[in-house]
Amino acid sequence: MAAAETFEKMLEKGPDSALLRYSLANAYVSDSRESDAIEHLTKALELDEQYSAAWKLLGRCYFEIGDYQNAVNTYQAGVEVADANGDKQAVKEMQVFLKRAKRKLAE
Repeated sequence: MAAAETFEKMLEKGPDSALLRYSLANAYVSDSRESDAIEHLTKALELDEQYSAAWKLLGRCYFEIGDYQNAVNTYQAGVEVADANGDKQAVKEMQVFLKRAKRKLAE
């Protein structure tokens, strides 16, 4: 059974959580299904807006589908959250990705 299927079944059975939504989205990204992942990352952030890894993955998904404006917006918000949480590594990573998204947006 594929990872995405496993997480989909877990979600059907409940309870819902930010970690479960993130895990499902990550499995979708592994299957090159970024558009499907966006829905679950958005829900993960509704459940826990302090989830730095979800911000980072959501930005990546937007970048991969060519939605550079949403990637920039997401990374900017993610950097603020990660910085407020003291998650210095996530801040550094998202700042690099933010620069890439801004360059693409300017092209």
